[in-house]
Amino acid sequence: MKYDWIFFDADETLFHFDAFKGLQLMFERKGVDFNEQDFATYQEVNKPLWVDYQNGDITADQLKHTRFEFWANKLGTTPAELNSAFLDAMGDICSVLPGAKELMASLVGKAQVGIITNGFTDLQAIRLARTGMDQYVKHVIISEQVGMAKPDVAIFEHALERVGNPCKTRVLMVGDNLHSDILGGLNFGIETCWLNPHGVNATDEIKPHYTVRSLSELNDILHA
Repeated sequence: MKYDWIFFDADETLFHFDAFKGLQLMFERKGVDFNEQDFATYQEVNKPLWVDYQNGDITADQLKHTRFEFWANKLGTTPAELNSAFLDAMGDICSVLPGAKELMASLVGKAQVGIITNGFTDLQAIRLARTGMDQYVKHVIISEQVGMAKPDVAIFEHALERVGNPCKTRVLMVGDNLHSDILGGLNFGIETCWLNPHGVNATDEIKPHYTVRSLSELNDILHA
């Protein structure tokens, strides 16, 4: 095996993250019919917040608060309560991507596995436990706890320190986001694999070491 450590992004790399389905479930539990137009309106607020968060312009708490401010006012509750309810719902619908468990099982005894995620703390342990992925993952590095989000090199530095500072040439970062996962890994000086299931064209500026359409394809590369 070429690598001693393989770090994965979480959302849409190891786990499905269907925000619409999660929001529908959360609001259904509150007696609210949340439709596609509601989701589109939510995303108009939510998506720019994630860009600001990844750029270090706002904190995790600010993101959590602002994205649910409208609905909190409408329902007479707090953004914190809605955020917590949303993460609970996402935990209830969690599932792994095709090939994720097979890939993890194939790495046992050959490479160690970690997660570096910009997702929030509350959801990670629940998903790992419910999907049985916790038996494979040694370390979970969460931007909310580190105080820096991908693509900032500081979160990658923190991750390597946590696992004993292995040689960078023996570390691979796998993720679906060309900017936060791949550019972040490249800037830090480690090899990268872009999980690109939809065949999106890469940019000239960001060149991953590998591009795969599935985790099964990555499994084949790692064991070649």
